[in-house]
Amino acid sequence: MNTFISRFKGIFFMTVLSFIFLFSGCQKRFPDQNEVVIITNVESFEKIVTSVSGFVTDENNLPVQGATVNAGVKTTTTDAYGYFEIKSVELRKSAAFITVNKVAYFKGIKTWIAAEGKAGFFRIKLLPKSNAGSISGTTGGDVILSGGMKISFPTNAIVNATTGIAYTGVVSVKAQWINPTAPDLNNIMPGDLRGKDATGAMKLLTTYGMAAVELTSTTGDLLQIATGKKATLTMPIPSVIIANAPTTIPLWYFDETNGLWKEEGSATKVGNNYVGEVSHFSFWNYDVPANYVLFNCTLKNASGQPIQNAQVRISVVSNPLNAANGYTDSSGYVGGAVPNNAQLSLSVYPNYNCATPIYTQTFTTTNVNISLGVITIPTSTTLASFTGTVTNCATTAVTNGYIIVKEGYVFTRYPLSNLGTYSFSKILCSLPQTIVLIGEDVSNAQQSGSITYTVSNAGANTIPNIQACGVTTQQFINYTINGAAYNLTAPSDTFFYNNNLQSFISIEANNNLNSPPSTSRVSFRFANQSIASGSAQNLQTFRALQILDSTTTIPTPISVSITEYGAVGQFVSGTFSGLLIGSGAGNPPYNITCNFRIRRTN
Repeated sequence: MNTFISRFKGIFFMTVLSFIFLFSGCQKRFPDQNEVVIITNVESFEKIVTSVSGFVTDENNLPVQGATVNAGVKTTTTDAYGYFEIKSVELRKSAAFITVNKVAYFKGIKTWIAAEGKAGFFRIKLLPKSNAGSISGTTGGDVILSGGMKISFPTNAIVNATTGIAYTGVVSVKAQWINPTAPDLNNIMPGDLRGKDATGAMKLLTTYGMAAVELTSTTGDLLQIATGKKATLTMPIPSVIIANAPTTIPLWYFDETNGLWKEEGSATKVGNNYVGEVSHFSFWNYDVPANYVLFNCTLKNASGQPIQNAQVRISVVSNPLNAANGYTDSSGYVGGAVPNNAQLSLSVYPNYNCATPIYTQTFTTTNVNISLGVITIPTSTTLASFTGTVTNCATTAVTNGYIIVKEGYVFTRYPLSNLGTYSFSKILCSLPQTIVLIGEDVSNAQQSGSITYTVSNAGANTIPNIQACGVTTQQFINYTINGAAYNLTAPSDTFFYNNNLQSFISIEANNNLNSPPSTSRVSFRFANQSIASGSAQNLQTFRALQILDSTTTIPTPISVSITEYGAVGQFVSGTFSGLLIGSGAGNPPYNITCNFRIRRTN
């Protein structure tokens, strides 16, 4: 299921529809197609056991590996493709949500209305914690972002977020303006554009702009606005929506405890900006609230096969710019909150990058929930179906694995049957279209290389057999310190990779939060100078849980021998050994050895 994102203006408003399973308010379940249920927009605290999956990317649309994903009491991490999946977790039905954490990025948070027997699906694009500027905690000042957003701080307004003690040093302001007209808004913004107004009533929100802000001290401590003080937040109004922007608009902050926006204060339209005061920082949003009804539909092809991960866009017929977007789940289902008493248009796209819909239809809402049931997408110039098999190194069927498909920078993932077969439908932007397929054998930790396939025609495509063999998917770091051996292995442990193309590669691994606490944790960095298989790179740093010194030095250069260096998505491996000198009493020596293998993510 997925989420519709709202930019509805005038009398119609739509939210980021959590497309995949949406069922909220006082309902026990989503109604049958012909059943009439009045929506009261009341939050329910009823729980439901559900599942959720998706892909996480960075600001450059590259997969984010090693991000921590939380849903209820369960936690997982994203794989090399940015994929995550959490099964059978109890969440609040009217506002189920997941939270994605990655160092140096703002949290990615998605909220949806969970439905019985449906699994949520999201594409989440993380925003980097870009340093927008700094101010003095004593004198305050202004921080202005390149897009025109401005944050003004009064004097003596900053405190330590944990202790509440006044902070007078330099304040680092990390901030991002979230453009309400961005085509990928649904992937970026937190929640699902539903929130509680000042009376506690649930509303659908039309956004005119959002901000993510974090304050930190020179030592990295979180800071906040002092009690009784307020900062002024000025946000630009995009020209395409300014004509419909109201003179005053409610302000909403994102409540990370409940996964919903919450009304607090208001802003005034001043020229081409909204200006309002805020008493704390997290995510802030300028929104117009409205009532809503629940909507759903299921997309299938002419053969009755679900169409997975397609983008569904719903817009107001009289103003197509007022629209919401979401993605179908593995069963082709999508649903969420849409404006009541409105004439709407439904359009189906491969993804937000594609300009032309493959299918459209109009429908009208009243004051009751609406289901369009199964929508059969007719065979067209860009709807293709794919079938094939994946075998292992012994040329027998892969019974525990999946096929990964990459179109441009967008990944999708389809499970294999116990016969090693797959069958799926996919909408493409245009034809001919080149896609990349990778078969993975989970049981034997093997994968195929990247198979390039050109889709020349719509309809049926039979892919030649893919052998998930030849590229081991094993990731590990084995190291010794003064003769004591330690081992970290994926997926039971979590790996992080970063390639700074100009100077170095950094690698880190630690115990997975789903596993018992590990005594092993390690990070190291080495030079990136004409790196290739067979090259030697200088080790720059090495840290491990077992080295108690705060810093170490490398008295004699340590060479990292690179034994494997594949393309992005493939692997880098190597070995090194040498001596570190600690900074503690007596400058203790640490004789280290290490061999490693980790998948490249950039």
